[in-house]
Amino acid sequence: MSRKVLLPSFVLAVGMFAGCASRGYYTAYSAPPPPRVVGLVGRAPGPGYVWTDGYWTYRGNNWNWVQGSWVRPPRARATWVAPTWERRGRAYRFHPGRWR
Repeated sequence: MSRKVLLPSFVLAVGMFAGCASRGYYTAYSAPPPPRVVGLVGRAPGPGYVWTDGYWTYRGNNWNWVQGSWVRPPRARATWVAPTWERRGRAYRFHPGRWR
């Protein structure tokens, strides 16, 4: 592929993804439903796994439940910070979960 085509395509793609990743949150204009109660999560699939609780997402004017799961931390002594919904005026802002 020609360098004249490849470089502008790469710059465009990076710019598009940088714009998506820079916010780090999204907004809903109705309150999220209460968290679902999970009875039994079972045993970890192996040593070092951490249970991450489920949470609500808001996409396409619908609330969708994302199931909890067993996840392996990316590094030793990493701590999971659960996703949260923060009320901001009449809207709710979602902050995704992350490893700290």
